[in-house]
Amino acid sequence: MFCADVSPLSPTLGFGILRCATSAIPGVVSPQGESGLERPDMIRILGIDPGSRITGYGVIDSDGRYSRHVSSGAIIVSGDSLAEKLGLIYREVSNVIEDCRPREMAIEKVFMARSADSALKLGQARGAAICAGVIMELPVSEYTAKVVKKSVVGTGGADKEQVQHMVKMMLNLQGKLQADAADALAVALCHAHTAASHSRIASLQVRK
Repeated sequence: MFCADVSPLSPTLGFGILRCATSAIPGVVSPQGESGLERPDMIRILGIDPGSRITGYGVIDSDGRYSRHVSSGAIIVSGDSLAEKLGLIYREVSNVIEDCRPREMAIEKVFMARSADSALKLGQARGAAICAGVIMELPVSEYTAKVVKKSVVGTGGADKEQVQHMVKMMLNLQGKLQADAADALAVALCHAHTAASHSRIASLQVRK
């Protein structure tokens, strides 16, 4: 059920334009939030939680200390061939970038999956999303799941429920948050905190 108008420019059902939406339709991005304008004192970051079946995305504005939710959702991956599936991920991530206008992108690194086949498919999904960011001239950073969890929750062994809880608290979100979108927002928050730390260290070194 969608509860806002769909952008006529979008080939699917909107990217960050819908104010609330839930969908399990293949190839449809299910957005939450609104794109809005980036605050001048913040940087807009796109976080990606890659997956061969569902790829989550989350967009935030952040100055490293304070972050606000811009948009988030999930890309339901479908297609008759691998090429079609990877093409869908590439196109939909590109559409999110065009709509939300992030300045940087962060994505979760490949972990050792249950099988070599699963790891290969995950790596291919990551590659499609990364290509979308690179073609749109975004700097792309990568973080392991353990680093993301430690940055957001405080421990690298946190479970999904703990990550979702902390993401909602940090971004002041109400209601249920889609799991893949929550993971993507956590990646974006991790990048915001890491980038801010590097910036502060660099400024201290300059003062010396």
